[in-house]
Amino acid sequence: MTGGRAPLMTSGQTIWLILIGLTLLAAWTDWRGRRIPNWLTVTGLAFGVALNSWWQGWEGAKSSLQGAGLALVLLLPVVILRGLGAGDWKLMGAIGAFLGPRLFVVVLTVSVLVAGAMAIVQMIRAKRVVRTLKNLVVLVHGFIVFGLRPNPNVSLDDAESLKLPFGVAAAIGTLLCGCAALWRVRL
Repeated sequence: MTGGRAPLMTSGQTIWLILIGLTLLAAWTDWRGRRIPNWLTVTGLAFGVALNSWWQGWEGAKSSLQGAGLALVLLLPVVILRGLGAGDWKLMGAIGAFLGPRLFVVVLTVSVLVAGAMAIVQMIRAKRVVRTLKNLVVLVHGFIVFGLRPNPNVSLDDAESLKLPFGVAAAIGTLLCGCAALWRVRL
């Protein structure tokens, strides 16, 4: 504090605001073109590590790298099974770099719930509930037996499959968690 004044924003608030901006930009590009560019995700990951290192030193760098690593390792099987795009995967790595492992898990959980709600609405609108549920069984089976081979019937490459812009769900999840954190609600 200088001259008895409190800072306008804390480092945590600044991180949330920058991350919300990053994820909203990613959501916009994902919505428009179903792609999240590397310049956004890789730069976001590096910026998250740099900010945390600058404000918290080694502990910040360590937490940032743990968050990014957790995101990338945890979601890699989903990418390999073609249930998640590489841009979405790298975006989640950037979110982990900004937030560290604990808050990343919260944002991931909220984002998955948002994506689930979006998927339910999308499959009802497209009248493909039965086919989607069958595909879900195939995908879950792939996780259970850990058969990390893409299934051509359940893949982002299938032209007939319903595409869900996960970047939008990640942005909504980040926005919800960020608003809760900015308004000091315990996560």
